[in-house]
Amino acid sequence: MAASTAAARPLADRLRPKTLSEVVGQTHLTGEGGILSRMLASKNLGSMIFWGPPGTGKTTVARLLANDSDYAFEQISAIFSGVADLKKVFESARMRRSNGKPTLLFVDEIHRFNRAQQDSFLPVMEDGTVVLVGATTENPSFELNAALLSRARVLTFKAHDAASLGALLDRAEEIENERLPLDDEARQVLLRLADGDGRAVLSLAEEIWRSAKPGELFDADALQTIVQRRAPVYDKGQDGHYNLISALHKSVRGSDPDAALYWLCRMLDAGEDPLYLGRRLVRMASEDIGLADPHALRVTLAAKDAYDYLGSPEGELALAEATVYLAAAPKSNAVYTAYKQAMRAAKAHGSLLPPRHILNAPTKLMKEEGYGSGYSYDHDQPDAFSGQTYFPDEMERETYYRPTRYGREEWIGERLQHLARLRAQRDRGD
Repeated sequence: MAASTAAARPLADRLRPKTLSEVVGQTHLTGEGGILSRMLASKNLGSMIFWGPPGTGKTTVARLLANDSDYAFEQISAIFSGVADLKKVFESARMRRSNGKPTLLFVDEIHRFNRAQQDSFLPVMEDGTVVLVGATTENPSFELNAALLSRARVLTFKAHDAASLGALLDRAEEIENERLPLDDEARQVLLRLADGDGRAVLSLAEEIWRSAKPGELFDADALQTIVQRRAPVYDKGQDGHYNLISALHKSVRGSDPDAALYWLCRMLDAGEDPLYLGRRLVRMASEDIGLADPHALRVTLAAKDAYDYLGSPEGELALAEATVYLAAAPKSNAVYTAYKQAMRAAKAHGSLLPPRHILNAPTKLMKEEGYGSGYSYDHDQPDAFSGQTYFPDEMERETYYRPTRYGREEWIGERLQHLARLRAQRDRGD
């Protein structure tokens, strides 16, 4: 980096857009016809929640909206602010409003405010004291009050792709009047290391310029030595966690072992608890494979036990084995569907007693009441099948489990059809 810029403001700050049209990577919001462009054109801002990963321009866009609409810009962070701070901000906004100056209040990390603090925004939003723009990296549906969400429009900011990160690097090189000392492969690695974060790619670029000697060119290995490794954007208790486990589950359900392995490794690499993943694999075996391959449940339980026994990193291979097995196995959700239907029936029919012929009769009184009377011991019957009914007398026979034609369930289906024919014959007295 040139000596004249060594002590300058951070590169990300110097490259901060001055107009909405200069914002990179959010053209669905800021481009021609985008909702934010339309708001600016009308000079009539409404409260909004900006939802997206770090480094996607949420703060910058909020500031540009205020400047271009002639609103006073107030910024607070939910991490460092409390009720007293909010009251001061609201009072200042009221004073400006009385003088004809509206206020855009930008609240960073708004999901960090508790429910009561979030409620404090409602009156000042409703009476026009402030236009609220809250920024969050977490899913607003889970983290924000329904009342707050009903008064604000949620706009989604997208993580930067390689093209928009490359555009940011091009601008950085232009302002520095110097190319990054990276070969083509290293430049692509840098884009991946940034993990969709525009601020991060510029900070990494600064670090590279500071480290380079005159005429030096870094390859991919040298680059990673210089910048070390940036942790993946992943919070084990929040939205990233649920997105990745959903991707793993759906890849298994979709019979794609390669994609399933990728998402498993993404979560392991990010520090997810391997035993949590083992428990989820057990769930997938029951929900999505079921009796199409009864061994799937055994494989996943064995993988969980293997990890519990070996620990990391050896035990993680057992989880990978189970993941591939599940993805390649025949699929059936017939047991899962039957369970849900049976549960609904159990709730709907209440506390019906079993039919008397299958009730135990350990006392003389119970025998006199008919408990156990007429029960047929199946092992003593032809085909070891009595065909009796086991539903409550007040219920008609219902069918919940419908085997598929995949894997082991094809045989199970044929077996159940044979038993149904025998039951029908015996009902007719044949």
